[in-house]
Amino acid sequence: MEVAVAVVSWNTRELLRACLESLRADADAGRAEVWVVDNASTDGSPELVRESFEWVRLVEAGENLGFGAAVNVVAERSTAPWIAPANADVALEPGALERLLATGAEHPRAGAVAPRLVLPDGATQHSVYAFPTVRFTAAYNLGLARVVPGLGERLCLLGEWDPARPRWVDWAVGAFLVVRREAWDGAGGFDPAQWMYAEDLDLGWRLARMGWRTRYEPRARVRHAESAATRQAWGEAGVRRRQAATYDWMLRRRGRARMRAAALVNALGARARGRTWWAQMHASTGLRRR
Repeated sequence: MEVAVAVVSWNTRELLRACLESLRADADAGRAEVWVVDNASTDGSPELVRESFEWVRLVEAGENLGFGAAVNVVAERSTAPWIAPANADVALEPGALERLLATGAEHPRAGAVAPRLVLPDGATQHSVYAFPTVRFTAAYNLGLARVVPGLGERLCLLGEWDPARPRWVDWAVGAFLVVRREAWDGAGGFDPAQWMYAEDLDLGWRLARMGWRTRYEPRARVRHAESAATRQAWGEAGVRRRQAATYDWMLRRRGRARMRAAALVNALGARARGRTWWAQMHASTGLRRR
């Protein structure tokens, strides 16, 4: 087997069914061994795997391990040269996994390869990013991408990047990735301290520190019902949790001073954008302050 696919499941039974069906051809071809780590689902997800997908290796955690720790379980129990962390809310289009592995073979310094994630409406998800350094945060909040040609494309900013272009990126969303075993083991896998959110950022950061790179391969398409599980748990609060996890990551990996500097720059930038929006609204409607 070339790759061990670690599908992390929590109360998304029908999406899990579609995910596993999309992996069946790769399993039948001897390309992938497919694992499901179920984080104590109550919707019949483990029963579905046992009854309908006998070729899948099921691990029932008995508790919610979070995403990263669940993937680590599969990495510890498998020996395939690639590890593929996967949400249960993804479904691979035909040939996607084969294309990702081929890209990894073409680029021996690629520690991870990321597909194009396609949302239910057919749009491409913004799934590749620059590391959230203070310099990047300042450039973003100062709006330099509007005045420096090509900067938004290079930094993979929302609305500025070309999702059809293969490229090297700092890090990619972990809804589905393939990670080279050598790179994974060297980095130590996912950090369990990132229980939910920012574990993909953290992995990308540690891979880069070791000299590995992350490759974005848009020809590999993976459908993604984004946040299906986390929306059940937290609703709209998931956005705040994601932000908090990112700041927590910065504190642990980059230190208190850089974390505070980035937070300050973001706060000032948000305030400035709010004032600009207010002024534009009043100008467009003819309103004036009284």
